[in-house]
Amino acid sequence: MSSLSAPPTAIPTPVVLPVSKAVLWLFGTALIALAVYYFIGVDQGAYSVFGNDMHIHEFVHDSRHFLGFPCH
Repeated sequence: MSSLSAPPTAIPTPVVLPVSKAVLWLFGTALIALAVYYFIGVDQGAYSVFGNDMHIHEFVHDSRHFLGFPCH
């Protein structure tokens, strides 16, 4: 007696890629790092995002020199 059976078929399952907490932490850290880099290294008052205001420049003035950014 021979039994004829159908070959097994693959059932497609959707691939779900959840955003892990590590990706969110990485994105958040990179965003904060870019903001810090801007305010310490780029913002010089003349082309500041806050107009012609020198408060941020004066607040981070010593750290700019310590990190090697020229500002004079």
